[in-house]
Parts: sequence; C-alpha cells; structure tokens
Amino acid sequence: MLNLSELTTETRNQKTMHLDTMSVHEFATTMNAEDQTVAVSVAKALPQIEQAIETITARFNRGGRLFYMGAGTSGRLGVLDAAECVPTFGTEPEMVQGLIAGGMSAMTVAVEGAEDNVQLGADDLKNANLTANDTVVGIAASGRTPYVVGGLDYAKTVGAATIALSCNKDSVISAHAALAIEVPVGPEVLTGSTRLKAGTAQKMVLNMLSTGAMVGIGKAYGNLMVDVRPTNEKLVERSKRIIQEATDCDADTAAAMFEAADHDVKLAIVMTLTNLPKADAEARLKAGNGFIAKAISKEGEK
Repeated sequence: MLNLSELTTETRNQKTMHLDTMSVHEFATTMNAEDQTVAVSVAKALPQIEQAIETITARFNRGGRLFYMGAGTSGRLGVLDAAECVPTFGTEPEMVQGLIAGGMSAMTVAVEGAEDNVQLGADDLKNANLTANDTVVGIAASGRTPYVVGGLDYAKTVGAATIALSCNKDSVISAHAALAIEVPVGPEVLTGSTRLKAGTAQKMVLNMLSTGAMVGIGKAYGNLMVDVRPTNEKLVERSKRIIQEATDCDADTAAAMFEAADHDVKLAIVMTLTNLPKADAEARLKAGNGFIAKAISKEGEK
C-alpha cells in the first residue's frame, strides 16, 4: 500500500496552514519566500548534476541521444526542455526527446493509470530503439513513479546511462539509476501540488543538464548560442546579432556573412574570423569537432 505521508512533497507546509484566509499580499509574499528556497536546494545537488552533465556529454559524443521520461508535470517539463533544444541548439528532434506517460495527449489531459504502468515505461524506450549510447533521465517529484522505474530498469538492460531526478531523499527511482539527483524542496505551499517548488527545481536541473551538455559539444561560443536555428523573423535577426557579437563586425557585414554561410550562424562566424571561404571554414569546423574556438585556432588548421 502506498504511503504518501512518507514523502516530503506530500506533507503539509506549516507556513501555509491558513492559506485560504491569507490576504493576497500574505499569499504572494509567502509563496515568493518559499520559491527562494528552491535554488538553495538545487545547489546542494550540484556534484550529482555535474556528473550528469558529463555523462550526457560523453554519450552525445558517441552519437547518443538524451531521453527524459516522467508522468504529469515531471513528464511535461521533460518534453518542454527537449523541444527547446531544437531552436536553441539547432539539434535534430531525435537528439533530445521527452517521453510522458500516456503519450503526447497527456501533455494537456491526464491519461488515467498511465503513470502506474511499469511496462509502459519500458515499451516507450523500446519503441524509441534505445541503445547503449543513449542517456535516460527519469523524472519524478515523488521519486516513486512506476512508469519511470520501468523505463530506468529497461535502460539498464541495454547499457544506456541512467539518471534519476526526484524531489525526495532516498527516493525509489534513485535505486533504479546509476546516478541519482535528489532535490528535496520540502512541503508545497498548496499541499501535494508538485507543479510548484518541485516543478521549479526540476526545471532548473533540466536547464543545467541540457545547456551544460550542449555547451560541452560545441553548441556555444563564449555565451552565444551559435547553433541557433533561424526559423522565424526574430531568430533571423538574433542570428545576425550573434554574428556581430562574436566577430565585432558591423550589421551589414553580419547580414552578408549570414547569407554567404546559407544562414548557418556558426559557419558565418568562422568565415568572418578567419577570412576563409565557405568550404575551408566548414573543414575547419569539422576538424575542430564543431567548436568555433578550435576552428579559428591552429588546432583547426590540422
């Protein structure tokens, strides 16, 4: 029998016992104060987060993919982070994927019983043709979701890297992964509503995992997102501005190089900084494993 009282994410917050009679000011002030504790909790898990970033980066370098899997809010946050990698880092949709119990329809409407299905977690990864080069991050605020357990257990059978992200200490999913990230944020302002502090903590960790790994494989130059995919007017203008920032050129030059590189921001930067034609700049980038800093240095001449 499931005992929710053992989970800190399900216990009552003593600071909000009279939530229903608080003034709006009292409510907003209290919730803001509670939210400020989340970053402190995440900081305590930094050693594990760093290991996770290194693991994901190493698997990317082997041609592997990153899978997030969870149910409810946890699953939705994984899908969100995965989706954002495409425009931000110019990745193919297959490189980072979010799996949610019950499928994509569960993004907006709960699918009854899906999160309690252990086999469903394994099946979703089987259908994605999971390999030993991939990484699976199981996300569960409670730390006990059967769907996530099933996924992590299956991932281990094929040799994929396994990481558990939960918001309770000594969580169930931690025991089913090679690396456990536990960020206990304490009771929610509204009891059991883990879309609040727990959701914020999960989002912060996922931000670090994806961004850190992408930087680790050359998707940034300085702090610029040089593999941005210019799919709309705003991103086209951002792309030109990135070229300007990276090369210290004027707006007209940035626009011209953007066109000369066929809208490839990273390539345009290398072409501008090295004064090389497109084909030679492409060769430099390939030799530098996609890192601009390597492509424009002696290392890129090899």
